[in-house]
Amino acid sequence: MGNLSESHLHVFLGGVGVVLLACVIGWRLGKRHEGKGVSNHIAALEQVLIGLVALMVGFSFLMGLTRFDARRDAVVNLANAVGTTALRARLLPEPARKETMKLLREYAEMRASVSGRREGILPRSYEIHEMLWQHVETLSVKDKEMVPIGLFTQALNEMIDSQGRRLAALRNQIPESVLIALFAITAVSSGFASYASRLDPLRTRVPVVITATLVITVIFLIIDLDSPRGGIMKEDLRPMIDLVAGLPVIKD
Repeated sequence: MGNLSESHLHVFLGGVGVVLLACVIGWRLGKRHEGKGVSNHIAALEQVLIGLVALMVGFSFLMGLTRFDARRDAVVNLANAVGTTALRARLLPEPARKETMKLLREYAEMRASVSGRREGILPRSYEIHEMLWQHVETLSVKDKEMVPIGLFTQALNEMIDSQGRRLAALRNQIPESVLIALFAITAVSSGFASYASRLDPLRTRVPVVITATLVITVIFLIIDLDSPRGGIMKEDLRPMIDLVAGLPVIKD
């Protein structure tokens, strides 16, 4: 995964080309009727299309921002869950305490890693979950009534659930159909505005180009918000980094 997800990057680049092409086509079509002026019907339709673009942009931006906030909250919740599990692991008897603390530190370090080092993290995370749960099973056989085991089990369950919620948040991106529709409406609106500008001798296409450029920029920000592992607004892993800094280093 690069700065933007590959599929979203293709949609963005294709959308930019379509919007600019629509501006050119609209300008050339307007040239055939140049000097006739803009009728009330054309002006009204132009305003409707611009309003529709504004509505779609606002709706899409809200979708991206909501998902961005959900991913940020998921990181905080996972960090809190791992921290709680680590605290309760310190109540376990040896050697389970030492082994579980080592596993939890490894888990936190993986989850705090940057995007370039994420290969193999998910399979290893599942392995750590299984190893931690095996410790629970072993200790439960020895003494089912031990309070620390119950507390640790509860915290471990919450940690596993928090990882699932975080994965769901990472995968919950804006549907490509919404982005395609956004670019399509922007292209139609830009093309029609360019056409109307050519009909009116007092207007130029500069405002149309500027407006289209600004809309494309906002769409880029929407796509960037929806790219959890890259782009300008990257995933904030500071809660996990702070957690790693606070966990004790367990030596063999």
